[in-house]
Amino acid sequence: MTESVRLEPSVNGQRPQNGAAPQLSLATEAARTLAVTTKSVPQMQAITPRWLLQVLPWVEISGGVFRVNRRLSHAVGDGRVTFDATGPQLRVIPDDLCELPMLRGFDDPEVLRALADRFEQRDMESGTTIVETGQPADRVFLIAHGKLNKIGPGKYGEPTVLAVLADGDYFGDRELVESRDSWGFSVTAVTPCTVLAAPRRALEEIVGGSEALQAHVEAFRAQAGQPQNKHGEAAIDLSAGHEQESELAGTFVDYEVAPREYELSLAQTVLQVHTRVADLYNNPMNQVEQQLRLTIEALRERQEHELINNQDFGLLHNVDRKQRINTRTGPPTPDDLDELLCRRRKSRFFLAHPRTIAAFGRECNRRGVYPQHVDVDGRTMPGWRGVPIFPCDKIPITETRTSSILAARTGTDDDGVIGLRQTGLPDEIQPGLSVRFMGINDKGILEYLVSAYYSVAVLVPDALGILDNVEIGR
Repeated sequence: MTESVRLEPSVNGQRPQNGAAPQLSLATEAARTLAVTTKSVPQMQAITPRWLLQVLPWVEISGGVFRVNRRLSHAVGDGRVTFDATGPQLRVIPDDLCELPMLRGFDDPEVLRALADRFEQRDMESGTTIVETGQPADRVFLIAHGKLNKIGPGKYGEPTVLAVLADGDYFGDRELVESRDSWGFSVTAVTPCTVLAAPRRALEEIVGGSEALQAHVEAFRAQAGQPQNKHGEAAIDLSAGHEQESELAGTFVDYEVAPREYELSLAQTVLQVHTRVADLYNNPMNQVEQQLRLTIEALRERQEHELINNQDFGLLHNVDRKQRINTRTGPPTPDDLDELLCRRRKSRFFLAHPRTIAAFGRECNRRGVYPQHVDVDGRTMPGWRGVPIFPCDKIPITETRTSSILAARTGTDDDGVIGLRQTGLPDEIQPGLSVRFMGINDKGILEYLVSAYYSVAVLVPDALGILDNVEIGR
């Protein structure tokens, strides 16, 4: 007998495996070779809403420089002190002692090093009273790490928290300058703290042994004794409540003789595209156009980062010390944001990292508080007291899971925070941003110079405030 053989249909030239169902139509993998693929434009994960660039009022700058003229101010030297760590030992950076009011502008490195050498490290446990009201004010303290409460007597005898001190703050310098013999307040450690203390007598010996420093301190005392308002500005003498022909006060408004000038900063890159790519692969999307689009997005992201973090003009580094506050308990609470709001009029927005906003939401939930939302150009944003809270991932989060919250008043009419730019640039494609064709090099590569010019200015100190040491990990 002859055995019959059954032939199975092939699929794309191959026979199906034993037990597999035969394919009866063209496979999709083969069909795609004849189809036109629908493509998206190139996507970029790093694009963020960039709210700061949207909410800042931009002021046109001619000549690339913006000068902020202010009334003469007697309040100087209100920065923060930084430290150098060598193992477990901390040492104040000598040049940073110039952040103390009485040393602002003093530039003798040898004397500053001698002053820095007099500070000794002390570690304090939580709950330790560092100084107490009425005790001799015999030391100057610099806070390297930790949080402390400055406590004074209340109206009816109960203690009240005058301020919360944290990393970089200091106290005791005013008592030294004003020759006060005793403390008018107490300071208690809220958390484990590390402070550097210098005996008052040792500092006075250094001041007395340096004619330059002695003259500098005396000039500071004379300036601090000038009549001034609560903001530290030179006072304007006025008469009020007088009767008949009383002699009127004569006055004038004094200005700063060396006002701050902001030069426009620059972010640049050279975009390179090979002519072969631009010639042969330009359909359906323009390759140069897409390359420029993504480059401009990256440039704008860097611009927002610089407006916040730049050491010279960035908002985080240009907050007046009187506008810096610390959280009372660690996480951002409604009480902390209220304290931040009350430091200025017409606050237009808060700016915080998204994780910080989430931490604030947790604190509101814990208290049973439901913050209202604010409509911003048709978009619903979280808010507090009617002020929107904008997310910004450019605000850093430290290794210890702390961050900051900015609050700002904006606009020239309100003496607020303003963005600076210059428009009308050659080959400008967006305000303050230009793209210039640089030619084709000897390798056949198209080159475009992409430039963005920008800066930010704080017109008066109370236009910008910050809530520091915000814990987001609890």
